[in-house]
Amino acid sequence: QVQLVESEGGLVQAGDSLTLSCVASGVTFSRYTMAWFRQAPGKEREFVSAIRYSRSTFYRDSVKGRFTITRDNAKNTVNLQMSSLIPEDTAVYYCAASQTVIQSAVGSANAYAYWGQGTQVTVSS
Repeated sequence: QVQLVESEGGLVQAGDSLTLSCVASGVTFSRYTMAWFRQAPGKEREFVSAIRYSRSTFYRDSVKGRFTITRDNAKNTVNLQMSSLIPEDTAVYYCAASQTVIQSAVGSANAYAYWGQGTQVTVSS
């Protein structure tokens, strides 16, 4: 049984930093592309970042230079380090995993078979 468990998010102020973690179980973690998506109230779920098994990384434009995704295959963990947070980053953040997603589709939620329960990140101005 595949499980993805995100760490707690939190309430932070604009300009602060926060790191989210996601621990996977029930998968051969090193073979999976891991991603973070987010969904703000009233908006569609959107891609944030992904890291492939090759460790190639991908980011949405609005977080480039502020967010860093890393993975620790020994711990079955993917981390999203977020800095210089802005109120527009407020959302529920979801961890996702896929063994089959191709590089051109890493930003598509439909490409991911497994999802975490989500964790709230709120950035106050």
